[in-house]
Amino acid sequence: MQSRNQQISHGGGIMRVVSQPRTLASILGQLMMVIGVCTVVTASGSFVPAGAAAEEPSNADTKAPHVLIKTKFGEMEAVLFPDLAPKHVESFLKLAKSGFYNGTIFHRIIPGFMIQGGDPLTKDSANRSRYGTGGPGYTVPAEFNRVIHEKGILSAARTADPNSAGSQFFIMADKAPHLDGQYSVFGEVVKGLEVIDTIVSQPRDLKDNPLERIEMTIEVIQ
Repeated sequence: MQSRNQQISHGGGIMRVVSQPRTLASILGQLMMVIGVCTVVTASGSFVPAGAAAEEPSNADTKAPHVLIKTKFGEMEAVLFPDLAPKHVESFLKLAKSGFYNGTIFHRIIPGFMIQGGDPLTKDSANRSRYGTGGPGYTVPAEFNRVIHEKGILSAARTADPNSAGSQFFIMADKAPHLDGQYSVFGEVVKGLEVIDTIVSQPRDLKDNPLERIEMTIEVIQ
């Protein structure tokens, strides 16, 4: 568990981390995911009603798209969920096929939580102060579902506006039930889970940016 509460705020267009004492209230309170110059507050606790079964993607379609996320630490193969989040899958595939993600980095890593990437601004190290604020120039409407956020889940980052997802995504490194029903899950890593562990454990600065670049290329393989 971290010694400080991860919060992201903005000022003058520059993202910064605000450190606060790690209390029970802060753990169950605000949790931020960024895309654009924004602050996101998730509700404490799960959106899924108590006793409700978690939603499972359909396995009937054996042609569900797969992508390969390649990094210097290895490859992750992910299956996408067009039955649960068709607009997110469509956008992700379009961007991947165009080479949009190639050369971007995992710009935010938090042990015990997730790794985040997909910001085109991260292709240039000169934009380091703006990491987490870029996008594809359009937004994708929310497609919340009842797939739980656990290790390997691929989900869309967004602003406080539920319909503001773009190109940024995060891959879970552990369970985070307070995200359930609040973010659009659109895929899952099915091979290379150990790569997540390696990436999330890299040295990072006070903004949770890795000290060394972790570039990716994304290839559609099915």
